[in-house]
Amino acid sequence: MTTTTAPATPAEEIDLQRRPGRWIGHWAPEDGHFWRTVGRGIARRNLIFSIFAEHIGFSVWLLWSIVVVRLGDVGWQLTTSQALWLTAVPSGVGALLRLPYTFAVPVFGGRNWTVISALLLIIPCTGLTWAVQHPEIGFLPLLMIAATAGFGGGNFASSMANISFFYPEREKGWALGLNAAGGNIGVAVVQFVVPQVIVLGGGLALARAGLMYIPLAVIAAVCAFLFMDNLAEAKADVRPVWSSLRHRDTWVMSFLYIGTFGSFIGYSAAFPTLLNGVFGRPDIALSWAFLGAAIGSACRPFGGRLADVIGGARITVASFVLMAGGAYLALWSVQERRLGVFFLAFMLLFVATGIGNGSTYRMISRIFQVKGEDLGGSPETMLAMRRQAAGALGIISSVGAFGGFLVPICYAWARSTYGGIQPALRFYVGLFLVMIVVTWLAYLRPGARMARARV
Repeated sequence: MTTTTAPATPAEEIDLQRRPGRWIGHWAPEDGHFWRTVGRGIARRNLIFSIFAEHIGFSVWLLWSIVVVRLGDVGWQLTTSQALWLTAVPSGVGALLRLPYTFAVPVFGGRNWTVISALLLIIPCTGLTWAVQHPEIGFLPLLMIAATAGFGGGNFASSMANISFFYPEREKGWALGLNAAGGNIGVAVVQFVVPQVIVLGGGLALARAGLMYIPLAVIAAVCAFLFMDNLAEAKADVRPVWSSLRHRDTWVMSFLYIGTFGSFIGYSAAFPTLLNGVFGRPDIALSWAFLGAAIGSACRPFGGRLADVIGGARITVASFVLMAGGAYLALWSVQERRLGVFFLAFMLLFVATGIGNGSTYRMISRIFQVKGEDLGGSPETMLAMRRQAAGALGIISSVGAFGGFLVPICYAWARSTYGGIQPALRFYVGLFLVMIVVTWLAYLRPGARMARARV
């Protein structure tokens, strides 16, 4: 008996069901042939321009982290606590915006919302350009203008939710890690480039820090408009997002993400101010603080890759162990006034947060895949779970990003109440130890369903 195999469908014969407005109606990344012939190329193109737009968003989000170091040179008289508030509030606003930004993807489409969100970045850039030249307006108006930089923080949630639909489950850890790292590296870029730009031509012109990102935001919007796509699969109603709230794992992962991403963005925002305020070294703050965010960003995709191979929960626990060690070392260095050790301790913290960022995000999609399999694993069920996972990504990123607000505020409180940041560092050591226990109980404990699935 002879059997014949039907020839593979050529790429040009795969109907993507394209519609006006760059909508793709048929998207099947789990189909091996679809992915090899047409899916991977389209997904890669969308990933590239998503990374660019998110990169600009992150840069704008953290603009104030480096601008505050030089505000005293242009007439602003701020305390260390006030400077930390200026770095904290944009993080808090960005965290709040991440939830509506997640809803925006199914409502408007991923490509369409990338265009809109990129153009919104013009507002904080323009505000910064004006405010730094008018110290007479006072601290509160300055704080409100700084808050608009939170628009850049919201971009992350919509970008990650959108890209999660483009890639098959087996490649999501790496793809989401690259997408996030490309955005995260914007923190390092802004902290490296802005000090150079504001002194171009001699003197000091902080207004240039805002001006330089206005054309970049426009370019990001144009590129998204021309080269990205909307997926009909992602254009669902918002009920899957609300459905993801019912899962205990959504809230457990939100707590863990406070420890990974919240620490990354909070330390990135506060590090230059701490180098200046605690050790009195604005030169190091302006010249070398960017290394922390750069290292953390570079480590993120490797955290996702390690999670793909070893399991996200295992890598996450390891990252929290490193974070606890780094926070303890930073505490010792402050007590002993060792600037070099303090700097190295923060580099360790940035490495650990970068790895943890990648591994926790990989855990989310895997958790919802396991839930779908437990419910029967039908195509309809798995699609519903992918949509819920995308919603959970936005919720978790929103809650986790509040760490970026809490970290500088905790430092500001410790500084104003106790005259030093040691109480804040002791708190972080304890928090990371708690997160180790929570991760083990929820995802590594022998006999647990998620442990058997190697989440």
